[in-house]
Amino acid sequence: MKKLILIFLCATFTICFTACNRGNDKNTTIKVNEVTHSIFYAPFYVAIEGGFFESQGITIELTNGGGSDASMTALLSSSCDVALLGPETGIYTLIGQSQAQPVIFAQLTKRDGSFLMARNPIENFSWSSLSGSEIIAGRRGGSPAMSLEYALNKNNLFNGQNVTLNFDVQFNLTAAAFTAGTGDYVTMFEPTASEYVREGKAYIVASVGEESGEAPFTCFMTKKQYFENNKDLLKRFLTAMYNAFKYIEETPVDKIADILIDQFPSTTKQSIIDSLNSYISIDAWQKDMIMTEQAFNRLQDIMENAGELDKRVNFNALVDNTIAEETYNNLFG
Repeated sequence: MKKLILIFLCATFTICFTACNRGNDKNTTIKVNEVTHSIFYAPFYVAIEGGFFESQGITIELTNGGGSDASMTALLSSSCDVALLGPETGIYTLIGQSQAQPVIFAQLTKRDGSFLMARNPIENFSWSSLSGSEIIAGRRGGSPAMSLEYALNKNNLFNGQNVTLNFDVQFNLTAAAFTAGTGDYVTMFEPTASEYVREGKAYIVASVGEESGEAPFTCFMTKKQYFENNKDLLKRFLTAMYNAFKYIEETPVDKIADILIDQFPSTTKQSIIDSLNSYISIDAWQKDMIMTEQAFNRLQDIMENAGELDKRVNFNALVDNTIAEETYNNLFG
């Protein structure tokens, strides 16, 4: 992925970036490119479907990047205003010395959202019991694979020594490969995990995010130029997000699921409810949306542990919490 990003960065060097100061507009469209469409990002979709962006005079134009490299390229080429993606992509971009510096202005999720799945139910699961097994891990260098490896290493399990990590299966094909007989375990995000449990195809035995610990997993990122020119607009954006979080805290899960159905028309309401309960149970979301330096450094620890980080990036070079802190304090301080 680092190589792909560097190629995309070279292509963007010839693009002339222009400011688009829309912060004073009362009805504004913000183009958001998301790395994938997942219930893991439920608060964002609640803000859309619950009218919280609309109440701030914002229309969200949502596109799917289908991968972090594509979402970052959309951001750097001004195809979108904001990208929802993993912060590790911003780290790779800074290391690549992009002329269009990305800025993380808010954090959505604070841990890996995948679950370790077994073929049969396991009572009193322990990570040490994975010794000698094969685990479908997803793409090498991707956040889910790196978080899994970090969790395994915490439990003295090392790829190629006492456990085998299968990086050969494409991320969107891992569940199907597992069903077809590959591996002893696999990691899945919701709603796939709960759907497989309900169908008796696999069983949740552990949360990767709980074991690997808190680390920024998904964030809202923009270009520095857009950040500087649209601070009032981004305050309205985050106000909508904070109101969505408040709604989630105060609303029964089945009512939240009703709001989300339009975002996931092929998913049953029960799957959405199960998914929401899974993510609430592991405390998946960063409700103040403020990224801490400690969490940022743990992300770099995870990346280094996976052999995917050539050098570390300074927290302040990529993260700017000023808008999130001011907005949050004005609402709840």
